[in-house]
Amino acid sequence: MLKRILLIAAILLPGAAALAQEVPLLHADTNINDLQSLQRGARDFMNYCSGCHSLRYIRYERMATDLHIPLPLLKKNLMYTSSKPLDHIVSAMPGDDAVTWFGNQPPDLTLMARYMGVDYIYSFLKGFYADHTRLWGVNNLYKPNVAMPFVLASLQGVQKPVYKSETDPSGHASMTLVGVEPGTQGSMTPEEYDRFVRDLANFLDYTAEPIKAKRESMGVFVTLFLLVFFVFAYLLKKEYWKDVH
Repeated sequence: MLKRILLIAAILLPGAAALAQEVPLLHADTNINDLQSLQRGARDFMNYCSGCHSLRYIRYERMATDLHIPLPLLKKNLMYTSSKPLDHIVSAMPGDDAVTWFGNQPPDLTLMARYMGVDYIYSFLKGFYADHTRLWGVNNLYKPNVAMPFVLASLQGVQKPVYKSETDPSGHASMTLVGVEPGTQGSMTPEEYDRFVRDLANFLDYTAEPIKAKRESMGVFVTLFLLVFFVFAYLLKKEYWKDVH
């Protein structure tokens, strides 16, 4: 039965028989303990992403405390949708407007790093390329036909797609998207944009689990304690059992 369904799909949808090649993710190489990176990521998220995306599960005050951002600086430069530090971070765009513009509601990004991974966020933000068949003139290597416009185009520039000709077992040739290459120049160098995107991915890793850095540091001390405790427990066991034959 399954073979019959696949055969019908191959006949009716010829393009479905040739699956697009999966492009491997880039390695983000983020560091949740890099406070300066997290602060830059918070600044960049609020300036470039918060217009459409929210962080509904974290409050301004919690972010400021964890990232050592003074409240006056927070209120002046990072709070665009509220004047109360205890409010959650919500999008500046009303839901109805978002649906009108993009066709659906832009997702909340608080837990995106837990859901998709930091490498995916980093790769996604480096995967936009020119595609004039799309509404916004761009597409994405890691999320084809994404509805999101490339809001960072002024920083990175717009990349060009790279295609590779492949032949299937039937002898039919087709072009497969395999990567991107530099196109128009943005205001940042490639190294500067890499750091920019890495900081954003690092910040979203923090929002997904604000206690992550503390949890990891505590894990080291707990492991050391258990090792020391094991030594004493072993010596105590030998002392109790030395007279048992």
